[in-house]
Amino acid sequence: MRVITGSARGRKLEQLSGDDVRPTTDRVKEAVFSIIQFDIEGRRFLDLFAGSGQMGIEALSRGAAEAVFVDNRRESIEIVKKNLASVKLVGGKVIQSDSISFLNTNRGTFDFMFLDPPYGTGLLQSALSKAEKSMNKTGLIICEYPIGEELPEKLNDFVRYRNYKYGKIGITTYCHSEFAD
Repeated sequence: MRVITGSARGRKLEQLSGDDVRPTTDRVKEAVFSIIQFDIEGRRFLDLFAGSGQMGIEALSRGAAEAVFVDNRRESIEIVKKNLASVKLVGGKVIQSDSISFLNTNRGTFDFMFLDPPYGTGLLQSALSKAEKSMNKTGLIICEYPIGEELPEKLNDFVRYRNYKYGKIGITTYCHSEFAD
């Protein structure tokens, strides 16, 4: 697993091992960042369910001002810290917390929120129900999930904007209804 482009391009990232680990593939990561490539510079990015932190690190490498990494597993938090140190990027903030607790207590707002929880657990839907209050009005929520998993059409003022399919993986984005067309 490597950083695809930007200031840390080509840098290798560590990841956890085990059957419950499922890092985002390079194909899907490239797709996500092609969606937001012209809007990432100087923005705030939330990598909820961070795992190795590869998505937030990619955002920092591409010019994001800040990436916040949230994961409830101590092992994941340690890997994120190692990866941030190895790529020598500034603007990373690492928080050990469960996703719902973080979203319930978060006071800041983000321009991008990437959600890729363990599949089939209901965590994606739970996090989506809380996500909007942590978003800037012009922000974009990005979800990775297995094809066939149901996602809501609407999250209060945020609505499903675009759907993409990459093999067995789906990517859905949500934006404020004012900006959906």
